[in-house]
Amino acid sequence: MRIAIVAPPWISVPPPAYGGVEQVVALQAEGLSRLGHEVTLFAPPGSCVPGVHLVESPADLPDQIGQIGVEPRRLSAIVNELANFDVVLDHSSPEGLARVASVRRPVVHVVHGPIVGASAHQYRQVASRNRNVHLVAISNAQRMSAPNVPLVDVCHNGIDLDAVPFYPERGSYLAFLGRMCPEKGPVEAIAIARAAGRKLLIAAKCREDAEQAYFNKEVRPRLGEDIVWLGELDRLEKYDFLGRADALLFPISWDEPFGLVMAEAMATGTPVLATARGAAPEVICDGVTGFIRRDHADLATLVCRLGEIDRAHCRRWAQEHFSGQAMSERYDQLLSRIDERLLGGARVQEAVAARPARRLANALAARAVPQASPTMGVRD
Repeated sequence: MRIAIVAPPWISVPPPAYGGVEQVVALQAEGLSRLGHEVTLFAPPGSCVPGVHLVESPADLPDQIGQIGVEPRRLSAIVNELANFDVVLDHSSPEGLARVASVRRPVVHVVHGPIVGASAHQYRQVASRNRNVHLVAISNAQRMSAPNVPLVDVCHNGIDLDAVPFYPERGSYLAFLGRMCPEKGPVEAIAIARAAGRKLLIAAKCREDAEQAYFNKEVRPRLGEDIVWLGELDRLEKYDFLGRADALLFPISWDEPFGLVMAEAMATGTPVLATARGAAPEVICDGVTGFIRRDHADLATLVCRLGEIDRAHCRRWAQEHFSGQAMSERYDQLLSRIDERLLGGARVQEAVAARPARRLANALAARAVPQASPTMGVRD
């Protein structure tokens, strides 16, 4: 199958540092290529995925993320090329999907953000107007949050386990990793660590004005010898940071659709302490690969129980549920089902036309079979 994968326009694939969606896109593109598909990736300059043909999209800087109209303009430059593929696997925003949907090809759009308010309305509109669009959720929690949006399947995000080292020994600190914003819970992570009397290291994306303003107002005043700010880490630094931690703190205050960092932490062997929001309860196995509670204050009382968690089991859980191979195979199956559904009529006609030829071939084969046993025979 000839597959076009459309990446977001902001960050190269894979990302040099922060970029959960871009990590997923890179892994998905490489995985589908290994499964025998002809994959072309439309992504920003600097992208590179082994075995995948790259078409560089017009450059847009990371500081333009979220600006109205930027993404549709970028997609307008490639939309005509997308018509040359069997299927388009789209990772754009709802705003971008409205442009991609105009392609007269099956479009499988992966919904990476929350499906609420305006975005839910946009998805319903695009899906109702374009029968070629198939919406895919990245968690069951995300799908259940939008019962009125026609999501055709759930495909969990995956991680490149070969690139993630395993750390069998407990670490000496608690870790926070994510974006510097209130819904990710860095202030709550600080409160948890201090209530438990543990050191906390904070690593986060903090590039945009809003992120920097939040850091300066809410996080910087709370730093000290026990709360240390590291800045943003690259991929190798990130895995070492997670692996040497005693636990990852994930006290989110929003319904995050997946939370890739939880899977990455468990892959290193590090358990996760998370609030029961979004997909956290289906990513973490409570009491086995971490702890989940409704209130972040309750998580502080569980820090003393981290010794109960088997770090090897955390690694196995990530391997069994969130490997890149499992993700790619799920998308492969989904694309095959869509292809069968769209081409089913033509294939049925082809099969009917081929029946007389098959019957003749079966009859000739039956004559050549030795009659050594009365039970032997050839079924039509």
